[in-house]
Amino acid sequence: MDLSSYEAAPFARRRENLAKALGSARALIAAGLPSPRNYLANTYPYRAGSHFLYLFGLPLRGAFGFYDGNAYTVFAPEPEPANALWHGPEPSLADLATALGCRVRPLGELEDVLAGGGTMTLPAPDFRTCAHQSRLVGHPVQTGAIDEADHALADALVALRLIHDDAAIAQMRQAVSATVAAHAAGMAATRPGRRESEVRASMEAEIIARGLTVAYGSIVTVHGEVLHNEHHGHLVTASDLLLADVGAESSGGFASDVTRTWPASGRFSPTQREVYAMVLAVQQGLVAAVRPGARYRDLHMMALRTMGQGLVDLGILQGDLDTLVEEGAVSLFFPHGTGHLLGLDVHDMEDLGDRAGYAPGRQRTKNFKLRTLRLDRDLQTGMAVTIEPGFYQVPAILEHPDLGQDPKLRQMVNWAKLARFADVRGIRIEDDVLVTQEGHEVLSAAIPKNVADVEAAVHQDAAA
Repeated sequence: MDLSSYEAAPFARRRENLAKALGSARALIAAGLPSPRNYLANTYPYRAGSHFLYLFGLPLRGAFGFYDGNAYTVFAPEPEPANALWHGPEPSLADLATALGCRVRPLGELEDVLAGGGTMTLPAPDFRTCAHQSRLVGHPVQTGAIDEADHALADALVALRLIHDDAAIAQMRQAVSATVAAHAAGMAATRPGRRESEVRASMEAEIIARGLTVAYGSIVTVHGEVLHNEHHGHLVTASDLLLADVGAESSGGFASDVTRTWPASGRFSPTQREVYAMVLAVQQGLVAAVRPGARYRDLHMMALRTMGQGLVDLGILQGDLDTLVEEGAVSLFFPHGTGHLLGLDVHDMEDLGDRAGYAPGRQRTKNFKLRTLRLDRDLQTGMAVTIEPGFYQVPAILEHPDLGQDPKLRQMVNWAKLARFADVRGIRIEDDVLVTQEGHEVLSAAIPKNVADVEAAVHQDAAA
């Protein structure tokens, strides 16, 4: 681990802000352990838990950060001499203390320090660490659930991580810069006869070449109707649209999350162009509405209405717009939320459930048009969100007896007109947007999305 480029000041400020929020309460933050791919010694690349990275900024395997009500201590495994053979020299605990600017003690001392209970914690990314945390703090700790004893810590970290500081924004810009290059490479590499995997490789190569990695499993597919498609074996044909949802992770763990959809031939068909133009108009309208004070749920309702009007104009939906939105007819073709928080996690802080995405007093509804909405907060300066409307023809929805085949909804769809758009499986357009005092900044604006720009970016190679 190279400590030479580590800048302690941003993390010290974050820890100080958390200490002010916690007062004399004690808190334990886990970095987590590596996860094995198939056996214990063959692990996935290690990434520390996001709460630990937010406060300490170093990927210290198996370490814990502890706030005792007055000061912070990192408890870390002591370097093992044998590891130097396989992984190179490791910093000593004294080296870590100098870099971090706080006390660092051997991990083996943690249990005695925590004796007596009364310590809050949050679940680590892995189950083994969660089980250990539970033993250490004396109350349940499990992924996907926050014990009542830990609510104050969760709320304090949510309040801090919602608003990105300058260091975080710089990290997001780094991630987006690599993502811009990735999407340019993907568009240039697309041509009929290639496999999705080849386009994916060209995109991820740009990220890896910059010493970074992807923030999530890349989606590069001609089957854009599969929202999280991670299969990359299909051949790309001239009539296909390629949907690429690919984002880099910065050196400090911050995510970018961008989707573009482009024609494999370099030219949209007339029907593809019509639907793409409709989705783009929805997306651009939503981006323009991002500003401090805007409620994200209202943006989603705006997306449903503008998408609904677009589908009526295309002849795909028929009837009163209010009814089409309220009854869920629009959601047959736009079944996910408008976007989500973005930060150290691609869906930021979703390890805390809806605690981060939903403001106090607001909760997720079971209504079809809103149940997948990940965010219902009033936007504030310094927040980062994605804006990602889409149009999809999902067989599992359109053929579902309670959805697309429900008699009431079925009559709202012009099925003969819909058949005309058979060459449009899925289109999503997604940008990373920072809320600013003046309104917003589209961090990913350099990635083409207007029809002419997309065709030019693809056609320069696809026609070769």
